[in-house]
Amino acid sequence: MKIGCPKEIKPQEFRVGLTPHAAHEAVNHGHTVLVETTAGVGSGFSDADYIAAGARIVPTAEEVFAAADMVVKVKEPQAVERKRLRDGQVLFTYLHLAPDAAQTHDLLASGVTAIAYETVTDRNGGLPLLAPMSEVAGKLAPQVGAWTLQKANGGRGVLLGGVPGVAPARVVVIGGGVVGTHAAKVAAGMGADVVVLDRSLPRLRYLDDVFGRDFKTIYASAGNTIELVREADLVIGAVLIPGAAAPKLISRAQLSEMKPGAAIVDVAIDQGGCFETSHATTHQDPIYEVDGILHYCVANMPGAVARTSTLALGNATMPFLLALADKGWRKACAEDPHLLAGLNTHAGKLTYAAVGTALNLPVIEAKAALAA
Repeated sequence: MKIGCPKEIKPQEFRVGLTPHAAHEAVNHGHTVLVETTAGVGSGFSDADYIAAGARIVPTAEEVFAAADMVVKVKEPQAVERKRLRDGQVLFTYLHLAPDAAQTHDLLASGVTAIAYETVTDRNGGLPLLAPMSEVAGKLAPQVGAWTLQKANGGRGVLLGGVPGVAPARVVVIGGGVVGTHAAKVAAGMGADVVVLDRSLPRLRYLDDVFGRDFKTIYASAGNTIELVREADLVIGAVLIPGAAAPKLISRAQLSEMKPGAAIVDVAIDQGGCFETSHATTHQDPIYEVDGILHYCVANMPGAVARTSTLALGNATMPFLLALADKGWRKACAEDPHLLAGLNTHAGKLTYAAVGTALNLPVIEAKAALAA
């Protein structure tokens, strides 16, 4: 198989879809790897690193897309990239289709077989290709939240960890999954007063058993949520419904009940955001203010630490990448129901139910796509 890796073109996206180690593995499996020149520079990988791994360097993205049987990326294909996709080609990347009607329609029109990292599952019900970036984003969230709270950025001027004689910041983390757990750990490690909200009692018991001395856990009823948000200096949105649009948990009207200059970090922004007032921002212009509340809604947070993120993502995606290349997508998905769960579009058909629900589009079962 010809595996193509173009350079990411989303603003301030420095990650790369294929590490030299992954390229080396694919070449050793008998595949051809095409990498756009300088694709890995943002993550600290030179063209020479890929050449040493056995890959071929290609001058332009157009040539990568034209030649590749499978395109491997990090972020969802941008509009110009979607025009280069074609029927019979495999796209393996993050997609986040539920809040993105334009991308969904373009992928369907292209006929591409699109497999989304964020909906591939594992035997424990987890999301193994989303987890590494969730871990990174979770650990980044308190850091960027602390920066947003600085007075020079329009925030309350509160130090997350406080100092002797001055109370620390109050941090509320909505969602106790991978993102929320890592956010709470880091915020607590910085000395903040941290509460994690979740609707799963088993998850709250787990968090309390493991981290009971580090942060508090509270059931995420609507009343508890707004009561805690009112008193928070920093709120981190960390909710996830796999493949679906994030629920809106805080309305614009409720912003007026928060402390002036408080900060929101919406890690769910890739799935549309979990605050009514959220809209995607970039690393170059990451924050904006609504009704006195600072919003940090960067849609590719892990791109800020591109080398760590690329290596972590590469470790997770490599087995699936090799299965797709070695067996072809049909056989690989037929033999692995967890990989099949990643199938979002095929031959002009939508194959992921949550996306169909979010965008009011017809859906066929992924198994039907295999049999087509």
